[in-house]
Amino acid sequence: MSTGVLHVRCAPALPEEGYRAVLELLREFSPLVQALPPRAAIVQVRGAQRYFGVDAERIAEVVRLRAVARLGTDVRIGVAGTWAVAAMASARIPGPGGILTVPDDAAAVAGFLGPLPVEALYGLGSRQAEALRRYGLHTVGALAEVPPGVVERILGRRAGRLVAERARGIDPRPVTPRDLPSSAAVRSRFTREELDGPHARAELLGLVVRLGATLRGRRQAARALTLTLQFAGGTRWEKTRRLVEPSAHDEDLRTLAYRLMDAAGLQRARLTGMVLRAEDLTGAERAARQLSLDPVRESRLTVEAAIDRANARFGPGTVRPAATFGRAS
Repeated sequence: MSTGVLHVRCAPALPEEGYRAVLELLREFSPLVQALPPRAAIVQVRGAQRYFGVDAERIAEVVRLRAVARLGTDVRIGVAGTWAVAAMASARIPGPGGILTVPDDAAAVAGFLGPLPVEALYGLGSRQAEALRRYGLHTVGALAEVPPGVVERILGRRAGRLVAERARGIDPRPVTPRDLPSSAAVRSRFTREELDGPHARAELLGLVVRLGATLRGRRQAARALTLTLQFAGGTRWEKTRRLVEPSAHDEDLRTLAYRLMDAAGLQRARLTGMVLRAEDLTGAERAARQLSLDPVRESRLTVEAAIDRANARFGPGTVRPAATFGRAS
């Protein structure tokens, strides 16, 4: 099988508009472009290889050149035969841009993966890496030499099988054309079982602010919200409601989120965490922006835009509602 998958990483500081422009650039070479927010994408270019009569590395070079020339941004591109290996290759490139190709043959893949620290394995969580290290598995090469059944006993059947395959360079996932995601979620866990209703509501407000900032940063708007409440003992409550109009504004999201929490009818419930998810997302340009006759709302939207600018400059969460300070999450 020829190498034909590109994993493209943009600079972390690239604004949302720049990221969208990179996605459009990649679609010039292949319709099989899958956005991986916040700043990455995976591209299947085997069709482009046949069409242009060049290898995947040459296509990567042209992509990088056009990104710099047209968009003024450099990118890091991993070139490989599978999604996971290409992603690990792009992660090993130092600096703001470059290309690293891993030929799609067993010896080359093993040679690239073998020396990597186990935590570099694509999709492996920090706790999983720690568990593997406790068993003396410090590199991807050492992990690949262990029978899959052993890895499954350490990490669990499903996760262990997946990790064992990726350590050997096996990743059969196809590239599924996808633009920015159709949902976004933020979550919080309490350091202790939470019984205080006002404190839980303040925590929910913090999630609303984070979710709104995420949506506005992606230039997306939500048509619905889902609130999931997790309780002591492992039980949970979940409910979805639709917004009157698509929105990414804190005021609209907060109003609906509070209604969802009220619908749960909490009475000294022992909360352990909550998840707030924006569903059925659409592009912000498709969401109606009509001038309201409510001067208070217009003022809040003006302040919201100023807060977004301040947080973009000084860091996420620098400016946020006073009620969200001092939360234990």
